[in-house]
Amino acid sequence: MAMVMASANTSAVGASGGSNGHTVFVYGSLLADDVVQVLLNRIPQTSPAILNGFHRFSVKGRVYPAIIPVENKKVTGRQVLFGLSASELDILDIYEDEEYEKKDVDVSLLDTREVIQAYVYIWAKSTDPDLYGEWDFEEWKKSKLEDYLKMTKSFVEELEDTASSMP
Repeated sequence: MAMVMASANTSAVGASGGSNGHTVFVYGSLLADDVVQVLLNRIPQTSPAILNGFHRFSVKGRVYPAIIPVENKKVTGRQVLFGLSASELDILDIYEDEEYEKKDVDVSLLDTREVIQAYVYIWAKSTDPDLYGEWDFEEWKKSKLEDYLKMTKSFVEELEDTASSMP
């Protein structure tokens, strides 16, 4: 399951978060508050942001997008999620799985023009022939959100079952 996001706190604290928690730049299925609510059991504080030097692609055979570095391109996220706990960030790490690599990047907040350090989940195979075009959130929301929410609920149930069976 893949969504892509970035994590930071403020420009002074950086990607590690600090006492105010982590901040996550969202550009895929996590743009949907319903998906975030299912995963984290809350909707964190948000802010619109841009990630420069990347492009958001559709991925053949997948309902979620991927980003990779592309010169002179940018990805606009409807939001950056602020104040995530370490355990919430762990949930997102598991959700993103091995198809993505978490990296530190600079994200520009649209409301304050502040540049913050952030983690972002970048598609691990930058030369993947299955990447194409541009992923459209509004189209995804209309045609895929309902099924994606069911899949996300199943993921959370499986995660909870695994956690409860551990010593």
